[in-house]
Amino acid sequence: MKNLKFILLIIVTAALFVADVAYGSVKIPLSELFSDNEVYSNIIYNFRLPKALTALITGAAISVAGLIMQTLFRNPLAGPYVLGVSSGASLGVAIFILAGSILPTAFIESGWGLVISATLGAVLVLMMVLAVSFRVRQAVSLLIVGIMFGQLSGSLVTILQNSSDPDSLKLFVVWTFGSLSAVTWNYMWVMLPIVIIGLAIVFAIQKPLNALLLGENYALGLGVNVVRTRLMIIIAIALLAGATTAFTGPIAFIGMAVPHLVRGLLKTSNHQATIPGSILVGASLLLLCDIVCQLPANGYTLPINAVSALVGAPIIIWIILRKK
Repeated sequence: MKNLKFILLIIVTAALFVADVAYGSVKIPLSELFSDNEVYSNIIYNFRLPKALTALITGAAISVAGLIMQTLFRNPLAGPYVLGVSSGASLGVAIFILAGSILPTAFIESGWGLVISATLGAVLVLMMVLAVSFRVRQAVSLLIVGIMFGQLSGSLVTILQNSSDPDSLKLFVVWTFGSLSAVTWNYMWVMLPIVIIGLAIVFAIQKPLNALLLGENYALGLGVNVVRTRLMIIIAIALLAGATTAFTGPIAFIGMAVPHLVRGLLKTSNHQATIPGSILVGASLLLLCDIVCQLPANGYTLPINAVSALVGAPIIIWIILRKK
C-alpha cells in the first residue's frame, strides 16, 4: 500500500512539473513541448524549465528541512520560517545586498555570495535557538524563543533597509516577495549541488533521526551520538534552507505543513518513509503554488511567498482542528 502511495506521488509530481512548464503567460500546447519551434523552445528552455526545476528542488529542500527541524526540536510547529531560520537567512542576504557596492562584481554575480551570506545567517539563528534548547525544554517556550530570534533578525533587516540606498532597498524588497523565476541555469549549478549535499546528509542519518523521535535519553541508550547527530542536522538545515532561501527568497509555511501531510498520508513517522515522502509532497505543493502564481496571466504573476502562505496556513489550521 505504501509503495502504491509513493508511485501515485511520483505521478502527481511529474504531472504538476509538466503543467508548470506548459502553463504561463504564453500558452504552449502540450504537443509543442518537445517541438522544434524556436520561440517555444527558447521560452521553455531558458525560462519555464529552470523555474519548474527550482520549484521542485526548493519544495523538496524546505520540506525536508522542516521535517528534521520538527524531529530535532520535537515540536510540530517547527520549520525554517517559524523558528527564525528563514529570517536569519534574510538578514544574511540583506547585509550582502547592502554591502554589494564594496564587493567584487564577479563574486556578486556568481551566486556564491548570496548562498554563503544566507547560509551563515541561517546557521547563526539556528545555533542560537539550539543553544537555548539546552536550557529550555518546553516546546512552546522554545517556539517563542525561535520567533523572538526571528523578530530580532527582522528588526536588524529593517534598520539596514532604513539606511540603504533606493536601488539596494528595491532589490531586497523584491527578493523578500519570493520568486522562482530568478534562478537561471548559471544559478542552478550553484543551488543544486548544495541541496543534494544537504539531502545526502539527511539520508545518511535516518536511523539516528528515528531514535531522536523517542527522546534524547532513548537515543543515547541505543548508542546514538546525539551531539554529532545534532551537528549534522544543523548543517543539513543550513544547507537546505540557506541555499534555497538565497535564490528564491523566504517561502512561508511549506516547510512546516508538508511533514504533517506526509505523516498523515503515509501513517508513519519513520524517516525512511517520511524523508522521500516530504521530497515528493513538498515538490508537488510548490509546483502547484507556482501554477497558481500564473493564474492572473497577462504577464503578471503573484509572489510565491504570498501563495505558499495561502496554501500552507489553512493546512496547518486543518491539522490542528483535526487533531483537537
